[in-house]
Amino acid sequence: MREKGFDHFPYVNPDAPKGGRLVLGERGSFDSLTPLIVMGHAAEGLLDYVYESLMARSYDEPFTLYARIAETIETPPDRSWVLFQLNPRAKFSDGHPITPKDVIFSYQVLRERGRPNHRTFYSKIAKAEQVGKHGVKFTFEDGSDREMPLIMGLMPVLPSHLVDPETFETTSLHIPIGSGPYVVGSVDAGKSITYKRDPDYWGRDLNVNKGRFNFDEIRIEYYRDSGAMLEAFKSGLIDFREEEDPTWWTESYDFPAVRDGRVVKEALPIEVPAGMSALVFNTRRPQFADIRVRQALIELFDFDWINRTLYHGQYDRTQSYFARSDLSSHGRPADLHEEELLAPYPDAVLPDIMDGTYALPESDGRGQNRTGRRNALKLFREAGYVLKDGRLINEATGKPFSIEILAATRPQERLLLTYARALKQLGIAVRIRQVDSAQYQRRKQTFDFDMIQYYWPVSLSPGNEQLFRWGSEAAVTDGSFNYPGIESEAVDAMIGALLRAKSDKDFVSSVRALDRVLLSGRYVLPLFHLPKQWVAYWRRLHRPEQVPIFGYILDTWWAEPKPGGAQ
Repeated sequence: MREKGFDHFPYVNPDAPKGGRLVLGERGSFDSLTPLIVMGHAAEGLLDYVYESLMARSYDEPFTLYARIAETIETPPDRSWVLFQLNPRAKFSDGHPITPKDVIFSYQVLRERGRPNHRTFYSKIAKAEQVGKHGVKFTFEDGSDREMPLIMGLMPVLPSHLVDPETFETTSLHIPIGSGPYVVGSVDAGKSITYKRDPDYWGRDLNVNKGRFNFDEIRIEYYRDSGAMLEAFKSGLIDFREEEDPTWWTESYDFPAVRDGRVVKEALPIEVPAGMSALVFNTRRPQFADIRVRQALIELFDFDWINRTLYHGQYDRTQSYFARSDLSSHGRPADLHEEELLAPYPDAVLPDIMDGTYALPESDGRGQNRTGRRNALKLFREAGYVLKDGRLINEATGKPFSIEILAATRPQERLLLTYARALKQLGIAVRIRQVDSAQYQRRKQTFDFDMIQYYWPVSLSPGNEQLFRWGSEAAVTDGSFNYPGIESEAVDAMIGALLRAKSDKDFVSSVRALDRVLLSGRYVLPLFHLPKQWVAYWRRLHRPEQVPIFGYILDTWWAEPKPGGAQ
């Protein structure tokens, strides 16, 4: 809990005016207003604006949560249970009070019918019970997962009087009811969703909400094409845009509104890990079963040339699953605790990754990459592939080595086509296939792909979500984020170690050990990341002066009041 006298988070403006409208853009479409299930593609914003969790995250601290629906939290030193006392004022937007029954119902329905990550997390609960009038106690199977009290604090709370468990897993455009600061105002299926600030929001005066949720209306417009979405921003149809394409950032933001100051262009600091942006090898597919093949494909990616020619040299290479943070193992030899953790798995980490000397392949940036091709061909030969009549074939079966890479956007397609040219020079049959967002989502959820480009964001407090990304059980669970299909006892053990860690030092060592095992497995081809967050917005928007370590938080921004105080 915050110390006595805590009034608001330091990264908000507690006096920010209320009112106005924020219009955002999203690429793709949506067919559901049910964001907590595998089926369908839910509209953006529901978990941010409509639903609430028991506690609120601080975006300036890695591990800290504060009171929201839960007024207090109690947990013993071994964290074998957690007890929440609910705020008696908490209520859903239809006026129904939030009770322990709703909290227990939410846990049960998400454990049985929610997304695989919720099923994984909540399966660790041995008992859920009401304690007194406002208390809810969760008892865990054992005390080995010290993150579980925090996990339960972030559980979305659903209205038990409105949600039918029997139909919960079915996509629906029925307007949902939550307890958050906004309600769904209107929906144009697949095209737009509008959130209206709830004037009767029960939590508007909580200290964790001061200076937040300032817009009267938030509208999210969907665009089929990234280029069309950029043009919509330039014409003023969209208010805010985070840019991740260096070419567009360098070449496409020299338009009149930028030059005359009506549009603000900023590079904002961010202090959380960069996450892993990568081309994913689906190791469930036979052509990627051999680690030598995966390493060969990594050798063929000429980052230095691609960064220079496609991205104006703006990217940094991603050398770790936790790059841009102290959690990264890159350039650091394993410490004694890491060595202890990894000792039962002597073959899980490559020597140069263990001693911190490994780095991804480099080139001279001239586009030849002869060293990479030479190394790749050697690895393919060791894996049983030979060049014959200009094609790379399996020497034993005579079958050509082929890959289909799915693309979801044109910027992805541009990168993949460039990479494909390098693959074809070595006789690899490669096909880049761009599919619509619904098909892409469906194939991704069922692991129906050879390779995709994907990004796993990372916080400074990695925990149970690592099971859902890299754990062996997740590899065979549709809808999980274990897209490479990793099944590794060493990975599972390192995730277990970070969940058990009691000190900051042990936690950092456990995360670095996990990083080393993942890097050694060559499960993905790491790409690159930006050193800062690039944002552009129309000057009618304003932001707090302080940017939290997690980067910009739009719910702390506000609209400039119109003359006379009207919005």
